[in-house]
Amino acid sequence: MSPQPQQAVGAPLSRVDGRLKVTGRAAYAADHGTEQGIEHGIEHGIEHGIDGITHAVVVTSSVGRGRITAIDTSAAEAQSGVLKVLDHRNAPRLPYRPNPGSLNLPGERLHVFQDDQVRFHGQPVAVVVATTLEAAQHAAGLVRVDYAAEPPATDLTGAPANEPATAYTRGDAEAAFNAAPVRMEMTYLLSRTHHNAMEPHATIARWTGARVTVWEKTQWVQSTRDELAAVFGIPATDVRVISPFVGGAFGNAARCWPHTVIAALAAREAGRPVKLVLTRKQLYSGVGFRPAYEYKLRLGSDRDGRLAAMLHDLRAETSRYERFSERGVLSPGQMLYTTPNVSQAYRTVPLDVNTPTPMRGPGYSTAAFPIESAIDELAHELGIDPVELRLRNEPDSDQASGMPFSTRRLRECLEVGAREFGWSRRNPKPGQTRDGEWLIGTGMATAVYDTLRAPAQARVRLHADGTAQVESATSDMGPGTYTSMTQIAADALGLAVRAVTFRLGDTILPPAPVHGGSLTMASVGSTVQDGCDKLRRQAIRLAVEDTESPLHGAAPDDVVVRDGRLQLKDDAARGETYRQLLGRNNRAHLEADGAYTPTRPQASMYAYGAVFAEVAVDQRLGMVRVRRMLAVYDAGRVISPKLADSQAIGGMVGGISAALLEHTLTDPRDGRITNANLADYLVPVNADVPQLKAIYLDGRDEIADPIGVKGLGEVVLVGVAPSIANAVFHATGRRIRRLPITIDNLL
Repeated sequence: MSPQPQQAVGAPLSRVDGRLKVTGRAAYAADHGTEQGIEHGIEHGIEHGIDGITHAVVVTSSVGRGRITAIDTSAAEAQSGVLKVLDHRNAPRLPYRPNPGSLNLPGERLHVFQDDQVRFHGQPVAVVVATTLEAAQHAAGLVRVDYAAEPPATDLTGAPANEPATAYTRGDAEAAFNAAPVRMEMTYLLSRTHHNAMEPHATIARWTGARVTVWEKTQWVQSTRDELAAVFGIPATDVRVISPFVGGAFGNAARCWPHTVIAALAAREAGRPVKLVLTRKQLYSGVGFRPAYEYKLRLGSDRDGRLAAMLHDLRAETSRYERFSERGVLSPGQMLYTTPNVSQAYRTVPLDVNTPTPMRGPGYSTAAFPIESAIDELAHELGIDPVELRLRNEPDSDQASGMPFSTRRLRECLEVGAREFGWSRRNPKPGQTRDGEWLIGTGMATAVYDTLRAPAQARVRLHADGTAQVESATSDMGPGTYTSMTQIAADALGLAVRAVTFRLGDTILPPAPVHGGSLTMASVGSTVQDGCDKLRRQAIRLAVEDTESPLHGAAPDDVVVRDGRLQLKDDAARGETYRQLLGRNNRAHLEADGAYTPTRPQASMYAYGAVFAEVAVDQRLGMVRVRRMLAVYDAGRVISPKLADSQAIGGMVGGISAALLEHTLTDPRDGRITNANLADYLVPVNADVPQLKAIYLDGRDEIADPIGVKGLGEVVLVGVAPSIANAVFHATGRRIRRLPITIDNLL
C-alpha cells in the first residue's frame, strides 16, 4: 500500500477533549450520576444512569499498629439518613482469590474489614453509608474505636533490612574499586513522596443482581475489573469498570486499592449504588506512594574520569503485608555509563506503613539522583567538565544485556543541550557567580527510561457518513491519549481529525495494558495504526473491485486516502469519498480489529535526555530558586509536539518539586503522617516555576515498535532533581545528598 499522507501526526494540535475539560463537562469518577455525568454519558455513548446514589465515608485507624478491641457504632447508626455501618464484625467474609492480573507483589493485599488487625495508621476500619454526604460524614465522626496499640516502626534508616537482596554483579567491583586511583563513597537519602493528583480517588459502585458496575478513577480498567472479580469471587464478565477521564494519577491509580472494594462491598450490603470519595488526608494512607530510600554508592575511576567500578547498596521502605520493589531502580547503574565492574544489592525494609506503588519515572528517577550526583561529584574531584565526563563514559552497547542500542543519541542530547543552554559560559568553580545577594549555579544530569511495550487491541469502525470511531480500553490520566490516538487514526484512515472519535476507559472495549510506564503510545498507538490500516485497505479493496467506482481496476498500492477521499497518488482527480463508496454499496459501516503484540527485543531500547538547570540561592536565607531549565530528549518519533511539551514541562515541574519541596513527614509515635494536606505537603506553584524549554531530537526508533515512538511521559522527570542538586552545589560549594534540598540543609 502507498504510504499515507501525514497531516495530523506531528502537528501541534490542541487536545480534542480540551473543551470538555475547560468547560467542566468532562465527567470524572465522582461526577457520574450527576447532571454533568449524564450529559457526558449521552454524548459519548457510555452508561450514565445511576439512580438513588448514596454516599460512603471511610473511618480510618488512629494508631499505626495493633489490634481493634472494640467498636461502638450505635451513635452513628442512630443518625437520620444512615443506611449501614460496616466493620470487621458484621462485614461478610470475602474470598480474596489470587489476581494474576495485578502487580503480583509478594505477600497479600490488605483485606478490608476481614479481621481486627491494624497494620498502619489510616487503615480503613469501618465505613458509613448514608443518603447524603453530610449525614455520612457526621456519622463517621461518631464511630468510636478502641485499640490495643503497639509502637509502629516507620523509620527506614533505623530498621533492619531482613529481606534477601535483589543482586546484580558484573566483573569484580570490590577489587576494581580498591585498585582505582580515585575512590569515592557517598550516601544519598530520598524522602517518601506522594502523587497528589488534582482528582482524589473516587468510586461509584452499583450492583444489578450478581453483576457490578464501577465508575472509577483508574489507569487500568481491566486490572480493577479483575481485582473486584477476585475479591468477590465472581466472574470477570460480571464486572464492568468505566473510567473515561482521570484527573491526574502519576502511577497511584495503576492498581485497585481498598477503597474500591469498600465501595463495592457497601453498595452490595446497602442494596443501593454507593459513591465513595477519599479525602485529601485519606489519600496519604489509602493509596500508594514513592518509597523512601537510603542509597549508598561507591565509585572508582582513573584520573581521566573513566569509570572502573560502581557499587550500589539500596534500602527502600515497604509495607509488612506486601513487598513492593521499584521496577527499574537498578537499571541505570547497569547500562547508563561504561563501567566494567558493577555490584548492586537492593533490599526492601518492611515497616508499619501502607504499600508503596510506582510514581512517575519509577525506579529510574530514584536512581538518577544518587548516580548523577555522584558523577557530578567525580567531575568536581577531577576538575573535568560534567558534560565531558559523561561523554568519556558513553558505552557502545548495553553492558548489562550485551545487546546493541536500538537508538542511543545521548551524546547528541548532551551536546545540543550544552550549546543551547550556554554551558560553556559557566565558571566551573563553585560559589563564584553572583547576582546581588544571590549565589548563581548551573548543573546538569542525564535521564534514561526504558521503552516498554505490551499487547493491545483496538476496534475501528468507519460510518457511512465518512466519520470513524476507534475504541480501546486504555486510559488518559493527562498525557493526551484521546488526542494522540485520534492523530494516529486520522492519518491512517485519511480523515480530518474532527471526523475521528476515540473511545477509551471501559472494560467492554478491546483490552489494553496499564496506562503507565510510557508504554501507551507505543502499544495502543501501534494497535490503532494496525486497525486503521486494515480498515483503509478494506475500503480500497472495495473501491478497486467495484465496477462503478472511479478507482475500479486500479492497483491498491497506488491508492491513498486524503480528507476522506480515496484517490490515486499520481492522479488526485480520479477518486471518490468514503461516503460515496459506502453509500453506493449499501454499507452502513466498515469495521476492522487492530492488534499489537511486541516481539522479543533484539536491541536495548531506552529513551534518553540531558537536563540543564540554573538556580539562585539566597546566601543569607538559604532559599533556592530555579531560574531556568532546558532539556533535550531522544524519545523517537513525536506524535504530538504540543502534548510532548505538556509532558516535558509537567515533568520538569515535578522534578523541581522533588528536588526542593516534596517530602512526607511521619510522627514516629503512632505512624501518623503530619503533613497529609496540600497546605503542609508542599508542591510547586506558579511562582516556583521558571522558564522551561524542551527540545526533541528529530527521528524515530524503527526497532522499538511499528510507529517509531519511545515514550516520553516518564523520562522527562528522571534527570531533573539531580540537575538542580548539582546546580545548588555549583552555586554554594555545598553538596546536599538528601532530597528534598530544604533551607535547613543550606543554612
